[in-house]
Amino acid sequence: MSAMSVMWLRVAAALYSVGLLHAILMLVRRREQVFRVALGAFSLGAVFHFVSIAEEGIAANRCPISNFYETLSMCAFLVAILYLFVQWRYKMASLSAFIFPLVFVGSLVATLGNPVSTWSSSAVRNTWLTVHIVLVLLGIAALVVTAVASLLYLAQERELKAKKPRKFYYRLPALGTLDDLISKSMAVGFVLITLAVIAGSTWAFIEMRTAWIGDPKIAISFFTWGIYMAMVFLRTTAGWRGRKAAIMTVTVLGFSMITWAAHARLGALLLRQ
Repeated sequence: MSAMSVMWLRVAAALYSVGLLHAILMLVRRREQVFRVALGAFSLGAVFHFVSIAEEGIAANRCPISNFYETLSMCAFLVAILYLFVQWRYKMASLSAFIFPLVFVGSLVATLGNPVSTWSSSAVRNTWLTVHIVLVLLGIAALVVTAVASLLYLAQERELKAKKPRKFYYRLPALGTLDDLISKSMAVGFVLITLAVIAGSTWAFIEMRTAWIGDPKIAISFFTWGIYMAMVFLRTTAGWRGRKAAIMTVTVLGFSMITWAAHARLGALLLRQ
């Protein structure tokens, strides 16, 4: 991608990040005060995104979908345009919790197609990697809490339906308490995992240049993040509770553990200079 195209795409990604902030606030606090601001920034980001695509098309004299980064940029742009149309026609603000993070991450990754200089120092490199690892561990911890609370929710719900609840039923937290814990831990975990994906992608891009996107570990990470995002969307928008939510949570936790196992050697990289 040309330098100007990447610059405009970075501007678009910065504007899309306001939408990501809105999605995070909506998940954590269940409020939508900043939706209009986020939607305005998202719309302006789509304009700059179009400028980026047009700039690349004119510079290369072709449709800018010849490699992974250009194709991802185009896909993110089309998703953004489709969402803006749906929002204008049907006023479906709830979709923003899913669309805003998706478009932001897609456009951010699309900016990582041009090689950059290496790390300024080993200290910066190691600190960045440490932050990524800590965010992943905290995100997995929050997901474990979500999974445990989901299983307790199922047990509590099953005992409530039984005519004669067993003794341990009276030691379980109330369903309302468990549901609130599931929602909050899931939201916190999604925020942490999203930040971990952003930090990890940036680190891998600088460390491995453009070859980073072909690493299977990176693909697994994005796949896990996508499943996590789908779980959050289904709970907040479709209202998934009970058995469906528990199964989905355990599934996401399983993929998270697989992802962590695939990255188990990252800690050893901290020792490299």
